[in-house]
Amino acid sequence: MLKIHHLTLGDSRTNCYILHEDASTSCCIIDPGDCPDTILQFLAQEGLKAEAILLTHGHFDHVGGVEPIRRAFGCALWMAREDIDYPLAYQPLFPLVGYTGDICFYTDGQILDVAGLELHVLHTPGHSAGSVCLICQDAMFSGDTLFASVCGRTDIPGSDPAAMQRSLKRLAGLSGHYALYPGHGRSSTLEEEQRHNPYLQGFSEDGV
Repeated sequence: MLKIHHLTLGDSRTNCYILHEDASTSCCIIDPGDCPDTILQFLAQEGLKAEAILLTHGHFDHVGGVEPIRRAFGCALWMAREDIDYPLAYQPLFPLVGYTGDICFYTDGQILDVAGLELHVLHTPGHSAGSVCLICQDAMFSGDTLFASVCGRTDIPGSDPAAMQRSLKRLAGLSGHYALYPGHGRSSTLEEEQRHNPYLQGFSEDGV
């Protein structure tokens, strides 16, 4: 049985999720934002060991805990290549631009096997070029692509409104009953968002 722990971190109130099988002490961490000491303390309290860090995208408020957690556990780091391929001028927003450590890069449709869990990767660019949604069992971790009632911003460096529209169309047409765990704000369900989120409405078979 999948266990999901939720920490809200930093001034940006970023949602960090820690996933593991109920009987396992091996876990993966989705979006370790600011306050790495809070994450490490929680892991110690729960007796958990991080096997992998999975990023939904490379923005500063989602990656602040990467290096302290990697030093503590020597765990793998997964993200989309697009979010380290920006020019160095983007580094304040994307701190991993120019990163020289080992990174495992996602491919769209890939199935990851980490901490005894299978996670499906959906490339959903728009908020950033490397934004992804991650699906594990009946849970979707949507990063800053999709929130309860809204979607991610596309008016910041590295974002792309047209790509966001394509990604939202993909999510609007996705079948399955998933609990939705976004990068900020409250949780929801994909079905609820498909029915009521205005940013998932108005898609036809021919396009947006």
